[in-house]
Amino acid sequence: MNTKKEILIGLVVGIIANTIGTLLYILIFSDLSISETYKAAVAQEHVGSLLALGAVLNLIAFFGFLRIKRDNRAKGVLLATILTAFIILYYKVF
Repeated sequence: MNTKKEILIGLVVGIIANTIGTLLYILIFSDLSISETYKAAVAQEHVGSLLALGAVLNLIAFFGFLRIKRDNRAKGVLLATILTAFIILYYKVF
């Protein structure tokens, strides 16, 4: 398969895994709804922390792709994690 396509698939999987991880964290550990939790996180400047905790699912996707020898997809998940890190950095600085 095309290398760029494999990396793009990994990037999409990484973004989806991060989104699902963030939503799961909110649903499990927050007493508020998803939108109320997000508003509270913005007000208290904890959006970066929410994203970082959601990125834990990227570990599963990354090592899963490595296990089945899909290295380029694992690179895409790594890119998604790096993108998340830059978003967290943005929220922490600005």
